Amino acid sequence: MRYILAFIWRYKVFFLFLVLEGFSVLLIVNRSYYQRSVITNATAGFTGGIFTAWSDITAYFKLKQENERLSNENARLWQRLTESQLTNDTTTKRVIDTLRGQQYTYSVARVISNSTTLRNNYIMLNKGRRHGIKRDMAVFNPNGIVGTVVSVSENFSWVMSMLNKHTKVSARINRLNQMGTIVWNGGSPAIGTLLDIPAHVKVKIGDTISTSGFSHIFPEEIMVGTVEKIHVESGEHFYTIDFRFSADLNSLRYVYIVRNLLREEQIELSKSIIDE
Repeated sequence: MRYILAFIWRYKVFFLFLVLEGFSVLLIVNRSYYQRSVITNATAGFTGGIFTAWSDITAYFKLKQENERLSNENARLWQRLTESQLTNDTTTKRVIDTLRGQQYTYSVARVISNSTTLRNNYIMLNKGRRHGIKRDMAVFNPNGIVGTVVSVSENFSWVMSMLNKHTKVSARINRLNQMGTIVWNGGSPAIGTLLDIPAHVKVKIGDTISTSGFSHIFPEEIMVGTVEKIHVESGEHFYTIDFRFSADLNSLRYVYIVRNLLREEQIELSKSIIDE
């Protein structure tokens, strides 16, 4: 404080000049409409620039909250889609859940750890058991499929990324409605492989791939990627199709975790068929 007072005293004449100059401008502005309009126009751009810059700064620091709000809103919208609801042709079926006819529910999580350079890559999320997260829940983001929950603690969960040799997901080529299996053979984190598509069908570069809904984990029609390369080995009857993931798995921030409310029922029914 002493140094500040010394500085002001040292330059007291200059500060007095500024005060008197400001007072003079104020008098001119109050007494003359023309002068007031000129000064107002001259300062509007300057003050507007300051307010714009301040608005940009505050908006930047609010990005985290805004992203979380938008992600939660998107999750609520996903739950209203028909793909998330149980398709049933009889009125005698009753689904025991909090949302009538709902088969899938969605929650938002933030990615806090992610790898893409290993042969088996995993993602850690900031949601766990106390948030209702369990093993074998699907994970995706607005652009496409991400992976499957494989381990859960009280507050966190590990997701087996699509970039993992153990990942296998049922998918379809949308234009042809042909079913296959998604795997990752290593290499580029942007490229996956679709197997089990019969070689007699006419697959084209640019065909889109989405989840089939045939698993107990992923809902149907979640985007997977776009066909980039098609080949078939001599003597083989199925294509090996390289595609580009629609989701950038190297820049994940927020994801959706999907819970299939009827998964246990589907598994029990499958077991009864296998046991027979």
